Amino acid sequence: MVALAVLLILLAVATRTDVARHEIYNWNTYSGMLAGLLLNAGGLGIFPAGMDGATESAIGFFACGLIMLTAFVFFDLGGGDVKLIAMTGAFLGLERGVEALLWTFSIGFVCGVAIIIWQTGAWNLIRRSAAHALLLARTRSFVPLAAAEREPLKRGLFLAPSALAAAVIVAWPDLSGWIATLPGGPSIVD
Repeated sequence: MVALAVLLILLAVATRTDVARHEIYNWNTYSGMLAGLLLNAGGLGIFPAGMDGATESAIGFFACGLIMLTAFVFFDLGGGDVKLIAMTGAFLGLERGVEALLWTFSIGFVCGVAIIIWQTGAWNLIRRSAAHALLLARTRSFVPLAAAEREPLKRGLFLAPSALAAAVIVAWPDLSGWIATLPGGPSIVD
């Protein structure tokens, strides 16, 4: 449970800096990567102590980092986002790390669409989309969006808050079990 608590704290700090400054700091992600590896190797994470924990942590780190590195190369992602998800993989391992990555993108997508709708207006967005669809149908070829039409799509996507929510979702079975064991914590009645 110590590792999950450390992960959530690091993600909360990254969320704060990402929302406030559009930056995820190296000191946060690099120390988190190291902490994830060491805590899992020491048996304070979700894996058994020793080489099993270290191996699971390293595999999660490399797999999530490689997926994000690919996204960095092909899409407009920041380097801090890559390191943040790799750090999450170091804490959660391969299976839970990839699950958290998928949740992160899903939550980020929904929030991004909601922000575009909020700022542009649903009716305005539908009207513009229909006009562009008609243009595509008339020309029967690809017509890129004009610079003014692309402007709402250039909003920054905050992946750190999405990663924090994803980590809570993925780790919830462990977290809820731990919360139930705390003195004065909620008791689960069958």
